[in-house]
Amino acid sequence: MVSPFKLGLPLLFAFDPETAHGLSIAALRSGMPLACSPKPDPRLTVEIAGLRFPNPLGMAAGYDKNGEIPDALLRLGFGFAEVGTVTPLPQSGNPKPRIFRLMSDRGVINRLGFNNQGHAALAQRLAKRRGGGIVGVNIGANKDSADRIADYEAGVRTFARSASYLTVNISSPNTPGLRALQSREALAELLGRVIAARAGTGVATPIFLKIAPDLVDADLDDIAAELLTQKLDGLIVSNTTLSRAGVQDTETAKQAGGLSGRPLFHRSTAMLARMRLRLGPDFPLVGVGGIDTTETAIEKIRAGADLVQLYTGMIFAGPGLPGEIVSGLSRFAAREGLASIRDIRDSATERWAEATLD
Repeated sequence: MVSPFKLGLPLLFAFDPETAHGLSIAALRSGMPLACSPKPDPRLTVEIAGLRFPNPLGMAAGYDKNGEIPDALLRLGFGFAEVGTVTPLPQSGNPKPRIFRLMSDRGVINRLGFNNQGHAALAQRLAKRRGGGIVGVNIGANKDSADRIADYEAGVRTFARSASYLTVNISSPNTPGLRALQSREALAELLGRVIAARAGTGVATPIFLKIAPDLVDADLDDIAAELLTQKLDGLIVSNTTLSRAGVQDTETAKQAGGLSGRPLFHRSTAMLARMRLRLGPDFPLVGVGGIDTTETAIEKIRAGADLVQLYTGMIFAGPGLPGEIVSGLSRFAAREGLASIRDIRDSATERWAEATLD
């Protein structure tokens, strides 16, 4: 049976991207059955950072910024969902238009700028959740904050008890100066203060860091050293890119902002593999960027990912995509005789680590 949502995708594309996004959120919030959830498969279970994920596919941050539909996303087949990015105070983000589809590339450029309703609104929604499942919270800093690290500390204190895990997002290209927190000295201070804030909550909620795909090898060395020194719980690779390599829609590509979707797959996967080699086999890694098929999810795992996330792929394929990918992973595991999907992890790490970025 074809999802009514997928049948309506051409109509949805008639709306501007931000309106279409709002309509998709409303449809999922309505409880309308938009896709069939795949059957549980123990071969897809992944355990990292003290959490047991029913399958390795998650919804990336950015789709459900305000935590309106995490349980609806889990019902689509995702093994976990990440809400946010959320900042302490509500903010409207950058001026519209700020989302641009690259239809021929199956990519998106956005310069949203952490538009969200703030900590209080998200905390209230999470407190009302009655469902299980793994829901992470992606935390950020307000654009005009006098102390951005204090904003991350506030995020930890606010959500440590309601989130399955926290993601410290310092990699958006749409908040001026934010990516500077990826430098060695700034990152050391950030992680130290964030970990101290978690200790003050009395709970050991896992904390992940999300980085950009536009870093050079020296940056990766510094980040890896700090992650291992500070003993963070995981790393997410990666956010959107400022690169426009390989894009066919060169006119839309002139828009400022971060590029996601298929054009990001190669760069983000190479960066993932490079970080796997730097961090070793035991450090949890989440791969994001360009996943829109079972095959791309498998390749990201082969490059070194324990878990994978998508967002842009669902814009073009509809809400049936997570179920299709998870079912595809089950078929792949059966066909290859795998005891666990993790058996293929790192089988292509060396190859991807040597790939050129553009």
